[in-house]
Amino acid sequence: MSGTLGPDLPPPHPRPRGAARTIGALAAGLALAACGRGPKPEPVTPIAQVASRAQVESLWRDANREFRRGKWSKALIQYERLTLELPASDPLQVEVRFRIAECYFGQKEQLQAAREFRRVSDESPNHPLAPQALLRAGDAYADLWRRPELDDTYGKTAVATYRELVSRYPDSKAAARAQARIADLEEMFAVKEFKAAQYYLRLKAWDSAILYLKDLVASYPRTRTAPLALLKLVEAYRRIGYQEDLRETCGYIRRFHAKYPGAAEACPGPAGEQGG
Repeated sequence: MSGTLGPDLPPPHPRPRGAARTIGALAAGLALAACGRGPKPEPVTPIAQVASRAQVESLWRDANREFRRGKWSKALIQYERLTLELPASDPLQVEVRFRIAECYFGQKEQLQAAREFRRVSDESPNHPLAPQALLRAGDAYADLWRRPELDDTYGKTAVATYRELVSRYPDSKAAARAQARIADLEEMFAVKEFKAAQYYLRLKAWDSAILYLKDLVASYPRTRTAPLALLKLVEAYRRIGYQEDLRETCGYIRRFHAKYPGAAEACPGPAGEQGG
């Protein structure tokens, strides 16, 4: 035995230069890898595929079938879905929007219908449906004013919409129909004015009644109510002795409404105009 405390051991292998740095880099890489693993990510749900043209056409047919049946709610759901399935530039979008507006009208949601119709005409002014959309917007407002004695705000909005249609699309069939709708509304405006005048006539508030009657005749001269308003004006003028206004009004009646019932009796001639 030698004088050492243990058996002779082989000298340790010398560590290659740079080995420490290699092991450290490996450890650091493993640590980074471990940190990066974390919990497993949730699988990504694939984006739904765009509907095929055949699917779109099928949905369009189904929506139109419900529309023709007057099933406004069901048709509306399908038309709204079509707006999402169709590309924004698809020409069918305009017609779908128009049908959506008609569904709201059918459901008695006139204000929403008017907004949707205006959207069609404003966003697609060159589309063949644009004039019809403006006409239907006016119809929606007019439908909100059915009794002349009530507030006429929606009636005035309807007339403004119809006149816009006539201005923008003067040669369209919709413009011709708008003119007829304006005439109908003017009849209602005239009745409203006449009812107000009658109220003051009953109170013998002649000056107030005269103001309403003159405004009626000036604003709505072609209405059925205008000749009657003129006869009431003659009556009021006689009551308060407005002879000059009486002569002028009777001259107008003899010229334009000579055959109206009661006209000859109200304005028989210059001598009759002076009578009480």
